[in-house]
Amino acid sequence: MTSITVFLVGVAGTALVSFGAVAYLTPSLRAVLKDLCGTAERANFWTAFSNLTLIFTPLIFAMHATPDASGQSAPVLQLAAQAEGAFIGLVCTVLVVGFVISRFIPRPVAAPCALAAPAVSGTVTGAGN
Repeated sequence: MTSITVFLVGVAGTALVSFGAVAYLTPSLRAVLKDLCGTAERANFWTAFSNLTLIFTPLIFAMHATPDASGQSAPVLQLAAQAEGAFIGLVCTVLVVGFVISRFIPRPVAAPCALAAPAVSGTVTGAGN
């Protein structure tokens, strides 16, 4: 197997995993974004934006792993190095998207504590008037 073939197999594998992650996350992501954005159109835009990020970031990491032209390393090790970069890119992207979305989820506001005012009485009871 040539180094170019190994590289292309790694990129194709990365694309498959990325598309799988997008297929898995899209329904939940769209529902959360629809709730946060208020309209389906806005949610669709941000879902598409997130999906592109989830696809292209791992591909960039996978393409960063250059093939070994000397043929010194085994093809499976080259694929493992490429997959490592791709998975790091995918995990980082999922974490960043999740963090950004979580910052926009409204938090319930706790009711302010009422300060207990001391009971003030104008009359003294039991004074024997």
